[in-house]
Amino acid sequence: DGREALEIFKSNPDINFVILDLTMPHMDGEQTFRELRRLKPDVRVIISSGYNEQEVTQKFVGKGLAGFIQKPYRLSVLRDAVLKIVALAD
Repeated sequence: DGREALEIFKSNPDINFVILDLTMPHMDGEQTFRELRRLKPDVRVIISSGYNEQEVTQKFVGKGLAGFIQKPYRLSVLRDAVLKIVALAD
């Protein structure tokens, strides 16, 4: 739920990156992404979706998307994406 994600984000200012599904109830991933970046412009966001990577990432070109994970994915793919984000933050 995008609205719930935003409430959690707002109440936890130490959150530096978010893994966000593109398809969610109440507020989709694209809307949630925009709001996250409005609240904290340097927050790193990885989008996870079953949709085609090119189709999804094209929507976010120039908007600060940190990464994309194609569903279904292995835990090692998630781990690598998170480690990349953490390394960029250092």
